[in-house]
Order: sequence, then structure tokens, then C-alpha cells
Amino acid sequence: MPKPLHFNAFVMNTASHIHHGQWRRPDAGQTEFNDVDTWIGLAQTLEAAKFDAMFFADVSGLYGDPEADFDVYAHQGLQIPSNDPTVLLAALAVHTQHIGLATTSNVVQNHPFNFARQMSTLDHISRGRIAWNIVTGINENASRNYGLPALTDHTERYAWADEYVDIVYKLWEGSWDEGALLKDKEGSRFSDPSKIHKIFHQSARYRVEGPHLPAPSPQRTPVLFQAGSSTSGREFAARNAEAAFIIAPTRDVARQIVDDTRRRAAIHGRLPEDIKFFAGLSFIIGETEAEAKAKEAEYDRYVSVEGYLAHMAILDRTGRVYPPKTPLSEVDTNTSKGFTEWLSKAITDREPLIEDLAWLQARNSRIVGTPEQIADELELWRDAGVDGINVINWVIPGSFEEFGEKVMPVLRERGLAQREYAEGPLRQKLFGAPLLNDRHPAAGYRGAFAGGPASWEEANAAAQAAEDAAAQVHV
Repeated sequence: MPKPLHFNAFVMNTASHIHHGQWRRPDAGQTEFNDVDTWIGLAQTLEAAKFDAMFFADVSGLYGDPEADFDVYAHQGLQIPSNDPTVLLAALAVHTQHIGLATTSNVVQNHPFNFARQMSTLDHISRGRIAWNIVTGINENASRNYGLPALTDHTERYAWADEYVDIVYKLWEGSWDEGALLKDKEGSRFSDPSKIHKIFHQSARYRVEGPHLPAPSPQRTPVLFQAGSSTSGREFAARNAEAAFIIAPTRDVARQIVDDTRRRAAIHGRLPEDIKFFAGLSFIIGETEAEAKAKEAEYDRYVSVEGYLAHMAILDRTGRVYPPKTPLSEVDTNTSKGFTEWLSKAITDREPLIEDLAWLQARNSRIVGTPEQIADELELWRDAGVDGINVINWVIPGSFEEFGEKVMPVLRERGLAQREYAEGPLRQKLFGAPLLNDRHPAAGYRGAFAGGPASWEEANAAAQAAEDAAAQVHV
């Protein structure tokens, strides 16, 4: 029988995340994102509706050209101000019991040793409900915020991510063997040192000795999300991701992304079902189709054209957002050329304006209708190979309250959504087991450091011997 879809709430610790301008609505609570009770209340609402997880996006800098003014971002509240979601997860963990909690963290923004420790701590606090969305970053300003002169080349960013995950895998999976934690009061042995190992990782970018300071958490490695649909992104997901977040304008495009990534996963010795795919969609819900259409018109009243254009970084040569009425023929930009090509194909009966692109983006991946019509559409997305939905809100908490109260019951009746939470950690809820399966590359570090080097000298000697042996084989 087809399995139910999974549902995540796709949110960000800011006022204007995806649907720009909606924060101006009277019922928009996301303006109070600094108030922890906003998020605690939403987490409890989502848990009552049996959402699988809260998925927090994040950025570490401004969009657009870092040399230009950022007035439009400040005016629109476009991911500035914003707060660190990773810190917030600790508060949500102690006010919920079942819902998964996913944070986004760029490999640039945190040293892997410190990040691994933070994730293990959160996984302990939440009793195994933490997930990590692995991103490589796209913002020049974010790179400068962490001391880099510029945004690293796209291919090099994924090479960086490959090493980053390798280090945290070593810490999470290999530094502590099973049975290392004793808590033996009579024998005065809290842990067994023979089962705790340093990792001695060294490269041009990182030097990490270890051992991992936290004992293994319920999942050891958090559930691994990845968002990125480029060729490099799909290849990275095929090797590392357990869940991939995709934004696709149609079900056919979604199917192509899913099929391609699963094909790549098989090349790396994984099974197609080792990766779950979540499509990002937003919903406008009415008791009748006419009511849903009327609500759509009301939502569109609050759309910020400038906000969408700024988010897409449709910038002129001075780094500023084009005026909305600019004809597409007058647009000359080094950024987001794919978006402008999309617009020229979508509108052929007149001269497209740059504001048309904002409206296409605002209405992209939007489903409008009754709960029954929405369920019909989601069933088609499932049939296209999608395993779950990242529900994108218009307002907080109203969008999620409405989806939980009106759509979720219809989905459950059709077997498209879970009725109750499965027991155990988040990975067990999603995949049936709390730990990574043996096909994942991180599993290769289990037991790998037993009997390993005791110093950097020994580690370097072993590495040199391995290089010499490989060179000899090559000869």
C-alpha cells in the first residue's frame, strides 16, 4: 500500500521568509518572531496536528550585492532581522514530545567540532528529534561575515561540504564505540577510555583531534536534510542526504529531480528509499472553490513585488533591485539569469515586465482549493515520487492552524497523512530505525578508530604510509 506523506512546517526565525509582504496582514503573527512563545505555541499546534517536523531555514548574511545599499531588505523585513534557529530548537525541544526539529547550518558558519557538539547536545535534549539541513551558502555578504574575501566557487563549496560532513561523521559515529558510557558508580568508571577515540583529522582547511565530547545521542548523527537542485547539489544529496528539500514548479519537474537523485544514490551503493524527497508547497484553503479563489485575491493584495525581486536578487549593474515596471528587454544582470529566461518563456503575448517575475514566483508552487481538492493534488505529488511536503506559510500561526484543522483530517481519511506518531527518535519515525543504515557513508566510521593512533605523530606517519602504499599500487 502507498505510504502516507510526511509533512514539515517550513519556517524561518524572521518576519518575511518566502511570501514577502504577508507580514503586513492583521493576522500575521510572524512579526513577533523574537518572542519565544510565538514558536512554542506554533510547535505545539503542529504537534497536535501530527506534523512530522518543524524545518527552519536560515541565512548568515544579506541577499544581493554586498556593495549596494540594503534598504529594500530592511524595509521588507526580508530575512533581516533574523535569529539563529539552532538556539531556538532547545526551547522547542522541552515544550514538545514527538515533533522533529530541523535546523539549517551553513558549513561556513561553524567549526565542525563545535557544530557536532551542538547537534549532539540538542539531540540529547530532544531525546532524538534533531535534523540538520546541510547547506553550502549562496550569499556573498555571509561569506564576508565569516572572514572570507568572497563567496567560494560553487564546486569548491561542495568540496568543502564533503570534508565538513566527513569530520562530523567521524565525531558522531566513530569517536565513541557502543558500550563506552558506563555510569558505573561502584567501580568509579563513568566511561571506558578504551572505547573513546580521537579522530586526528587533518587537511588544508581543518585540523581536528577529538575525541567528540558528548556521549552518543539517541540518533548519534542527526537526520540529514539537504537543499540544492544543481548537479553538484544532487550528487551531494545522493551520497549524504536522508531527506532532500526540492522546490519544483510542476510535478513533472519534481519527478525528474527525484529520479535523477535516486539514480545517483544507487551509484553510491544506496537504495532509492534511503532518501525521502520533500516538495515545498503553499496552500490557500476554502470551504468552496469560490471561497478559496476569493481568499487568493485577498492574499495577493499583500504581495510585495519588491520583496520577491530582492529575494531573487534581480539586480542591476549597480547591485540594486530593478524598479517593478522595468521591461524585461532593459534588464541587464549578472545574477539570476535563469529567472529572467523563465519569464521570457512564460509570457509571450506582450513585453514582460520585471514585476511579472515577482508574480510568477509568488504564485509558484501554490495550491488553491477546498481540502478535498488539495488532497487530490497532493496525491498526485505523491504519485510523482514525492515522499513529503514542506508546508510554506503565509502567516504564522494561521496558515498552519488552518491546514491542520481543515486539510489534515481529509488527508488522514485517505491514508495520505499519519494518524499518530510512531515511537522513538525522528529517524525511527521516518525510516524505522534510530541510527543511520549501513549503506550511508557515515556508518563506515563505526569502530574505525579502535586501535588507532595515539598522537599526531602516529597519525601523520600512518597517513604517509597510506599515501606511499597507494603510490606504489599506482606504479
